Amino acid sequence: MTKIIQVGLGRWGSNWAREVVPSVEGIETVAYVDSAPAAIEKVQADTKAPAKKFFSSLADALKAVECDIVLATLRTEAHFPVVRQALEAGHHVIVEKPFASTIKEAQELVLLAAEKNRTLMVSQNYRYYPAPVLATELIAKKALGELSTVALDFRQHGPSRGHNYPEMPDPLLADMSIHHFDLMRLVLGDNAKRVSCRTWRPGSYFTNDSAGIATIEFTRGTLLSYRGSWVSGGPHTPWAGEWRMDCADGEVTWTSREGTTVDGDRLEISRLGEDKPEAQKLPKLKYIDRAGSLAAMAEAVKTGVLPPRFPSGADNVNSLALVAANILSASRGGDWVEIDEVLATSQ
Repeated sequence: MTKIIQVGLGRWGSNWAREVVPSVEGIETVAYVDSAPAAIEKVQADTKAPAKKFFSSLADALKAVECDIVLATLRTEAHFPVVRQALEAGHHVIVEKPFASTIKEAQELVLLAAEKNRTLMVSQNYRYYPAPVLATELIAKKALGELSTVALDFRQHGPSRGHNYPEMPDPLLADMSIHHFDLMRLVLGDNAKRVSCRTWRPGSYFTNDSAGIATIEFTRGTLLSYRGSWVSGGPHTPWAGEWRMDCADGEVTWTSREGTTVDGDRLEISRLGEDKPEAQKLPKLKYIDRAGSLAAMAEAVKTGVLPPRFPSGADNVNSLALVAANILSASRGGDWVEIDEVLATSQ
């Protein structure tokens, strides 16, 4: 059994404890940690775990039990100290996205993980769905020739979809688009070179900008057009957005994550000169979404080898850089911002 300590039992953390962790074979939670008695009480009732498994601090839990992995499912600003403490204690760590509040903090944690020879994973759960898995494979083997341009649309209505943080800064780019930016890098198999982004604030629910448009240039020349809205009045897209990938010999269109099942995943290819798109058979995954992240982490720790699509901390710094570059570009009225500039100024 792979033994984990879970830190953070709030609304999202309690869902991890109740729904996600028990769904992955070979995982045993040996301790739960939260400083709020009410959170502990709720998770204890949900999981029926004995009281002796609950602690008010990670330090107390580490003294009391042995574990392989620390799972950090607490608020973003608390990620850095908890992840650092777990790494310094010699444990592997899986942490919710975004895994640090700043790129500088993220880079410090990556260096610490390397020094301790520990695996640091960011739960970029959208990677663990069948449509992006197949899209990644098709682009990598150039099934329809060279990729040239990509259009990605995301539309959701946060106020009516259960969004609970209207005053958060950059609710689109930092809270939601991190998923899309990470998928871009995964599916294209490339890192971004520079971005140009404009954002604005429609409606009154969000205090800060909740809609935006960005042009993103990747290092191999692919241009990606991104349109996103957290307050769209139109038909919503699945959470991974709607993708159109234009290649030399046709087009790949796909979407993913309608809810937390694979029911909404689909991928079609349209070959050059043919009018009718072809629906493609999607791969079957044993675990999806956050369970996919946790299963991949357990496999990495057990085998010492990172499985495919694994979002290590070192890799995920590049997704954080995309977030930071878009926010910076938007603050400059849409001026181009180089990713290297963002990474350099964070050091």
